[in-house]
Amino acid sequence: MIHAYQEIYLSKAQAALGEAFDYAVNACKISGDKFIKLFVASTVSEKLENGEPAFLAGKSGIELAADIVAETTGKELSAEPIVRFDRSAEYWIGWAVAYYQWYSGRSYRSIFKAFTFDELQKMYDTLHEADVSKFADIADARIRELFPETNLKRIRAAYGCSQAELARKSGVSLRSIQMYEQRNKDINKASADTLYRVAKVLGCTMEDLFEK
Repeated sequence: MIHAYQEIYLSKAQAALGEAFDYAVNACKISGDKFIKLFVASTVSEKLENGEPAFLAGKSGIELAADIVAETTGKELSAEPIVRFDRSAEYWIGWAVAYYQWYSGRSYRSIFKAFTFDELQKMYDTLHEADVSKFADIADARIRELFPETNLKRIRAAYGCSQAELARKSGVSLRSIQMYEQRNKDINKASADTLYRVAKVLGCTMEDLFEK
């Protein structure tokens, strides 16, 4: 599996997003669901997904939260952070979701479509001491249940072609194929050239690859 960005940034990204959630919810008194909406609406979520080092490793969680709120509401956060000696449930949510986004390459938008803040909070008691891969397995299962496979994945599997093989034969990057299949990129907006090359390899029409 190709991850969202280099693993050397993962622990910092987890810590930053964990701190952002903890600060926004507990210090600034923003509801968890509202902060999620602000986060996925902001360019900060996209920059984290795209692996921009300035955001993955260059900003603290408090700075990320401030950027998110300023961009989406025009307001400034001024609350003093709460000094903690352990991880709050809110910290764990940001920390675990950051791991799963790196692991899966899925967008934060799709992840938070699968889980509400309350659902994630309820998972804290049973999962916060477990290996984070346990959360990743649960998240994978939920997202696959909610978002059935794409036409591209269905046709590729029926053709008996791996993602890597399709990438090699079509000249479309493996990363792009993975993102189309995971709905992180909209295949309906793909270029005609991309659609043509993929369809030619799979023996289908370009229209067969579109999602309704």
